[in-house]
Amino acid sequence: MNAAVRLSLSSLRAHRRRFAGTFLAVFLGVSFLAGTLVMGDTLRAGFDTMFGDATAGTDAVVRGADTITTPGESQGVRRPVDTALAATLARVPGVAAAVPDIQGAGQLVGGDGRPVGGQGPPTLAGNWITDPRLNPYRLAEGRAPEHPGEVVVNRGAAEKGGLRLGDTTVLRTPDPVRVTVVGLATFGGEDGMGQVTFTGMTRADAEKYLTARPGEAAGILVRAAPGIGQRELVDRLAPVLPRGVEAITGQESAQENTDMISSQFLTLFTTFLLVFSGVALLVATFSIHNTFAIVVAQRTRENALLRALGASRRQVTAAALVEAGAVAVTASAAGLAGGVGIAAGLQALFPAIGFPFPDGDLVVTALSLTLPLAVGVLVCLGSALLPAVRAGRTAPLAALRDTAVDTSGASRTRAVTGTALAALAVAATLTGVLVSPSLWLAGTGAVLALVAFVVLGPVASRTAVRVLGAPLDRLRGVTGALARRNALRSPRRTAATASALMIGVAVVALFTVFGASLKATMDQTVARSFAGDVAVSTPSFGAGGSGLSPRLAPAIAALPEVDTAVGLGRGVAEVNGRGRALTVTDPVALGRTFDLGTVDGSLGRLGTDGLALTRTEADRLHLGLGDTARLAFTDGTRVPFTVRAVYGRSELAGDYVITRAAWAPHRTQDADTLVAVSFRAGVSTADGRAAVEKVADRYGNPEVQTRDEYARSSAGGIDMMLTLVYALLALAVLIALLGIANTLTLAVHERTRELGLLRAVGQTRAQLRAMVRWESVLVAAFGMTGGLVLGAFLGWVLVEASDGTSDTAFAFAVPPVQLAVVALVGLAAGALAGLRPARRAARLDVLRAVATE
Repeated sequence: MNAAVRLSLSSLRAHRRRFAGTFLAVFLGVSFLAGTLVMGDTLRAGFDTMFGDATAGTDAVVRGADTITTPGESQGVRRPVDTALAATLARVPGVAAAVPDIQGAGQLVGGDGRPVGGQGPPTLAGNWITDPRLNPYRLAEGRAPEHPGEVVVNRGAAEKGGLRLGDTTVLRTPDPVRVTVVGLATFGGEDGMGQVTFTGMTRADAEKYLTARPGEAAGILVRAAPGIGQRELVDRLAPVLPRGVEAITGQESAQENTDMISSQFLTLFTTFLLVFSGVALLVATFSIHNTFAIVVAQRTRENALLRALGASRRQVTAAALVEAGAVAVTASAAGLAGGVGIAAGLQALFPAIGFPFPDGDLVVTALSLTLPLAVGVLVCLGSALLPAVRAGRTAPLAALRDTAVDTSGASRTRAVTGTALAALAVAATLTGVLVSPSLWLAGTGAVLALVAFVVLGPVASRTAVRVLGAPLDRLRGVTGALARRNALRSPRRTAATASALMIGVAVVALFTVFGASLKATMDQTVARSFAGDVAVSTPSFGAGGSGLSPRLAPAIAALPEVDTAVGLGRGVAEVNGRGRALTVTDPVALGRTFDLGTVDGSLGRLGTDGLALTRTEADRLHLGLGDTARLAFTDGTRVPFTVRAVYGRSELAGDYVITRAAWAPHRTQDADTLVAVSFRAGVSTADGRAAVEKVADRYGNPEVQTRDEYARSSAGGIDMMLTLVYALLALAVLIALLGIANTLTLAVHERTRELGLLRAVGQTRAQLRAMVRWESVLVAAFGMTGGLVLGAFLGWVLVEASDGTSDTAFAFAVPPVQLAVVALVGLAAGALAGLRPARRAARLDVLRAVATE
């Protein structure tokens, strides 16, 4: 074994360049994985510190005990508490102070007239708490609000909106309120809580604009007297709390906030990055395997001589694995350093592009070091295992053979196995998306499809390269013909090299197709459901934004150009014990502006105790016309509602509809998410839109869009997602291109004598460079073609599986322009990957090359 180690290390020193591509592949994969883990740990520690500092003076929080959580939301809506309870709590022994915490949605309008924030993270408003120890925000500049219309804004929101002390702007609550900025605040020493914006108002203004009824608050913050612990304080508060109200410690409240950030953002953020780390490492696996397979093939005579001199199979295999282990450990260790550098770079980059994260030192845990190191070593050793075993099986007589013929392209066993896997993949996929909708079954089919593509690669490469390379014979003559024959020489090598690129391109194509399908679905939904002419909305998604004033729809409806204007508000309630989102609207106007499909019953008879719901939900809850459903609201009341209408489609209209009169007794901060407008006959879209914009300007200037514009803006987040996906997948594609370049470099070394002979019989340096470059392009074209086909198939699987497991009717769409761009980029990258090997081949000395054994 010692001899094998010495032999391996000496071989590594002598042929360092052979493993440069392997080193880079492992380094990049481990760096990305380590950087993701370090960044996640750093962000969690930063938010822990920030929330801990911000709420250090709060010893207890009194709030509603129960929450109503709707599907798709991780955080429910709580029952408000009575602000008068603060006075009661203040009299409890051990309480130093108790103040109401009034919270709601409030979106500032910046100096440029555009809303600040709202693209996901909440835009909050509340009362400015005068007790500095109970207020999580600290006044950094200016003063606290004292008079109506005065506000304090977190410094990050002010900078983003171009607002300074003394500026007057609009705060959407959602009714527009003219406010003057008199103070700037920080949160836990930061300019804000990430992307969340906060506007602090006087208590009177907060009760007037942020609550449905004065005297309600989201909770009550309590500070303990000296010597009283948080748990003891909570125990003292419990006896005086009314039914349905609870008290938790300040530490528990801070931990809940951290957990909320972690579940809603950090977990998604790190999982997203880890998935792409996995893709990068999977791509690296193929590149590493191919490199070691080529090296072992090049050493056939050397290994055979070792066997002839008495080396055992185990010793030859061990020698190959020692080489792989040395590369793995060195590259993984370097990758750990690179990962820390990536995390530091992300920490500096995100604030620069508008995503401020808490300041703090990088947090490097034992897991962040050991896991990437272990993964890097295992990936490298696992990729090199089969070539190492193949090296150990080298027969001593192989020393007498000059070359070995690769017959993988004609392997009947491989063809049968790959075809069987492909058939099984199709069967599982069709069953999972068409027969019995199941994401797990469809996902299993997708994985089997990937395996089938890899197994069939060498078999398909011969035909694919012949077809893809056919134009080269006519365009490049002998040079093109030689490039095509070189790519055909080793089907297994060509397939393995192309497989890495295939996986990267497949994931790119998958997300491209899925993104296009989401856009097509949105277009289809708006075209099918929305019968209006223009839509009034706020540019926000997720929890962000304050919504639209409920008074906006009636004001627009009063215009002489408008036939119907209906606002869609949102409420929550438990329907027969299950949390559900309610659409609060005028049902008759809704039916005139939206296509609800077949309607049974009457939308005009809902009144204050009637409910309309989709046929899907009615079947799910076993409800029919005239049946009674019990609705439980956040104010603690339980009210029986009679089903008076059942309609066919939900989509934009939602699954449950009640009237504004029915919602009014239970509402908190009322807001619309959309106002749909239909014009009178003869009114042009331009004239009607201009009239609506004049009215909308008085209500915070929300966006007025045509149906097509509304559909495009609703799908705007998809383009942002795809941009991020493409940026992350660039790493996987880069690793794949490094694999192509490394394979060609090793192939040039392997063909040194052959290249020398070509030069000797008249091939020019330019022709030699072109031959190597076109071989690289052919390999890339094979991988790119397979990746596009596989990615389109997986995109179809994802769309169909989503369609079968949700109430939304998904539309499948293949974007030819985007996929053509992906193909062109893949071909250009293939040409780029061949530049260095081609230049190295052209620099070979003819005489030395011809004399090479």
